[in-house]
Amino acid sequence: MKKFFAVLLSFTMVLTMAACGTQAPAPQESASASPSESAPATPVPAERTVIKFAAQGDSTPATKTAIDAFNASQEKYTAEWVDMTNDSGAMREQLITSLKAGSSDYDVLSLDVVWAGEFAAAGYIEPIDSYMKDSKLSVSQFNAGSMASGSKSAKQYVLPFFPDLGILYFRKDIVSAEDAAKLESGNYTYDDLIAMAETYAGQGGTKTGFVYQSSLYEGLICNANEFTGNWRDLKGGLAAMKKATDSKATPENILNYTEGETANSFIKGDSVFARNWPYQWGAIKSEGTIKTEQVSIAPLPGGGSVGGWLLAMNKNSANKEGAWELMKFIATMDGQKIMSTKGGYLPGWNAALEDAEVLASNEMLSLPGFQKALATTIARPISAEYAKLSDTLQQNIHKYLSGSQDLDTTAAAIEQAMKEQ
Repeated sequence: MKKFFAVLLSFTMVLTMAACGTQAPAPQESASASPSESAPATPVPAERTVIKFAAQGDSTPATKTAIDAFNASQEKYTAEWVDMTNDSGAMREQLITSLKAGSSDYDVLSLDVVWAGEFAAAGYIEPIDSYMKDSKLSVSQFNAGSMASGSKSAKQYVLPFFPDLGILYFRKDIVSAEDAAKLESGNYTYDDLIAMAETYAGQGGTKTGFVYQSSLYEGLICNANEFTGNWRDLKGGLAAMKKATDSKATPENILNYTEGETANSFIKGDSVFARNWPYQWGAIKSEGTIKTEQVSIAPLPGGGSVGGWLLAMNKNSANKEGAWELMKFIATMDGQKIMSTKGGYLPGWNAALEDAEVLASNEMLSLPGFQKALATTIARPISAEYAKLSDTLQQNIHKYLSGSQDLDTTAAAIEQAMKEQ
């Protein structure tokens, strides 16, 4: 599922073209001077190696600014942005066509988080463990869910470009101070949340308690991933999800809810709690009947499913050292600070969450509950055939939630599907 990556600002995605660096011409010798009379030769500056970065269009200045900053920091490499489509499916097909043919046209790739397992299994992308070790970088320095999304067979393949994550929005003007503190700490369960939703539903002009994504699409997998604690408590998590489905605190048509219905319900003041992505904060500011001053954010009990985009290295790149330098720059402090302050993207470099400029640029980042949510992200299943796996899981979970399939049958089908990946 491709998540729109404009997390705090309501931008319309358009294609942008990246500027490319140019080389100064090499100095030429005077034709009239004999070898014995020639002045010492002026060193000819080495031509920079071009690193091709295949990334989707960006309606903000962030990606271009990050690339320009990398180029300004370099003597050996010049990054060029190959501006891809913003259609996630079309971009995936374009990349696969190129990589399957063994092409080295792209050195660094921007990947949707759910593609990483597929690309790694197919041998399209390069493991980066040795590069990380040489650069004294550790997995723990980056967003946990993003890194887990690109870890396969005990090898690391990706760094975060910009993460996205599931979070819980709640009406702090309705919820008690005691319950708000419990939610923001993350020390609560889905049973606790459902009980709160039943208690507060109808208060403050609301119509329902808790809204989230439960329709038959990828959003259902993200929510099931969260309810089950990354599939560690499969039966318990699914039972909690069924309890929420049947609760009087959720809409009767909750099994048809996507992000759109969820956001609309919450920003119009119709619900007390909403599980959604960070973009909803911007929607509250620009479209909401309620105000952000009435809202707070909490981490989800089992962690929030990670979305967003990753950076990976083409296995067939002829410039792997340069590709790594670009990946490292974009994914660590300098690049992530630019992405956050210039584009409103969430930082995938954990230390950026303590940077004053980053915090000042994104008001949501200062919320304690949001910071905890960023620290507890979880990956969706890692699979060489993710689309097939997701479809199987969706079908079985939706049948269970709608009452047409029992829990044991559902859990067994999910476990079997997971084993086959």
